[in-house]
Amino acid sequence: MHTNQKTVIKVIGLEKSFQLRKVLDNIQFDIKNGERIGLVGYNGTGKTTLANILFGNITPDKGTIEKSSELKIGYLSQSIDYEVNDFQKSLSGDENMDLFQHASSLGLTKVSNWEEERLSHLSGGEKLKLALSMVWASKPDLLILDEPTNHLDFKGIEWLVSELEKFPGPVLIISHDRHFLDKTVNRVFELENGKINFYNGNYSDYRVEKQQSMENHRHQYNVQQRQIEMVESQMEQLKSWSEKGHRDSTKKGSGPSKRQNGFKEYHRVKAKKTDNQVKSKMKRLQNELKKNKIDKPLEEVQIRFEFDTQVKRGKRIVEAKRLTKSYVDRTLFQHSNFYINQGERIGILGENGCGKTTLIKMILDQETYSDGDIWRSDSIKIAYLSQDVDDLPADKTAIEALGFTDRESVQKARTLLANLGLKEAFITKPIGTLSLGERTRVKLVDMLMKEYDVLILDEPTNHLDLPSREQLEKTLAEFKGTIITVSHDYYFLNKLCDRLLVFEDQQIKRLEMKPEEYFYKDVNKEDNQEEALLIIENKIAMILGELSLIDQKDPKYRELDQEFNELLKQKRNLIS
Repeated sequence: MHTNQKTVIKVIGLEKSFQLRKVLDNIQFDIKNGERIGLVGYNGTGKTTLANILFGNITPDKGTIEKSSELKIGYLSQSIDYEVNDFQKSLSGDENMDLFQHASSLGLTKVSNWEEERLSHLSGGEKLKLALSMVWASKPDLLILDEPTNHLDFKGIEWLVSELEKFPGPVLIISHDRHFLDKTVNRVFELENGKINFYNGNYSDYRVEKQQSMENHRHQYNVQQRQIEMVESQMEQLKSWSEKGHRDSTKKGSGPSKRQNGFKEYHRVKAKKTDNQVKSKMKRLQNELKKNKIDKPLEEVQIRFEFDTQVKRGKRIVEAKRLTKSYVDRTLFQHSNFYINQGERIGILGENGCGKTTLIKMILDQETYSDGDIWRSDSIKIAYLSQDVDDLPADKTAIEALGFTDRESVQKARTLLANLGLKEAFITKPIGTLSLGERTRVKLVDMLMKEYDVLILDEPTNHLDLPSREQLEKTLAEFKGTIITVSHDYYFLNKLCDRLLVFEDQQIKRLEMKPEEYFYKDVNKEDNQEEALLIIENKIAMILGELSLIDQKDPKYRELDQEFNELLKQKRNLIS
């Protein structure tokens, strides 16, 4: 057998239920060496549960996992699972040189000197980078990464993509990041209704194939429904004949009793024959359906968000002057001037740990500043979707947590939750049993029900599955108010934002451009430079041509010579 194709993990007949709901039902698959698998599916389909079973955190109700006892699994769990003491333990270990190296190539400097105070003020992205460094430093044979790009800045994502290219073992990635999956995976496992489906190729290939198989399924289902209708109408016809036969066989006829009895007997036999035909047709249909029943195709969940807001656009709502924030041992940003107007779509960009969430908290008046000033309009209503959605009461149900009591609001909230793919079964369960994606939706419903002027979204797509992401993009495009968003979902950010607040060199700057223009500005600069050089060289060639044709005593000669020297100077500046 080719060593590359050696099976590393074999999963047989896996089953797991939570509160009478079967999340995983007879799941079977192999993971072979070198494979890159994307595990996808709607929120709450059991992706994280499956990862935890593979790692050994959760025991299945049924089924076995065959793997060598030496197999070392590196498991990156979702960022809210990490506590300060997890990091402290790791940083104080003996073999942590690797950890520091990975951390520094991810942009975290001097991690070895970080004290408890610094560790307890980690941003979501810094937590994730430390956790990634811990996983890589443990030198695993197999990687399981649960939402590895959720809080990662673009530098972090590039590091991860290139490290995954170098990693020899198999990798299982749970992610809703289209861009990242397309760059990294070559197989897709899809969890749907407790079952698992397999696709070859990256995420885009999977979407195309899924679409086709859904259309085929729909077609086969419709054909079978028509066959069933035909057989059923034949049975109806036979039944009515049979009933008529039974009626005729009991009728009191006229004439001698012998003839009467013969008449009854004839109809009794005919009715019996018809009954048998109905029974045999019924049996054939049942056998056919037993063998080849095609279930009704599940329509892809249609998710709708709607907003309600009346807004005066263009009015200034936030203004910062010489804004500074520093801690004892470091400065996040200083002397920063910027503003935000009503109705704008602002994307906040910057590396992990530069102070993006801190700035949001200042706008919300939940964080103090060290110097300068930040003003916020008192007349605006702000809704805030935080990174970790763990601030909902775990023991309450979604409707209780939202706090609506009047019938109309409860009905509207139920409809919104259902549009978001949270059906009745979820609404009555305590929030503690919901996945992070399901909790994010509960928070979104809260934001949609109340009329806000400003939405502040901190990594809003982190735990959302893809249909919800795409729907959220559409809805936010219709929202009339102001949107301030921190996101590392490049796709989402680009669709939504047309202005930026960028953290650069310990300053926050406002830029009138889309994220795409900002990311490619250096590329454009190089293109412009090449173009400028080309123009200068063409001019130099023309002047040299002219100079060779005229006499040095000609007054024009001096003019051209001067221009020639000027162009040489420009060329030198450009090159340097």
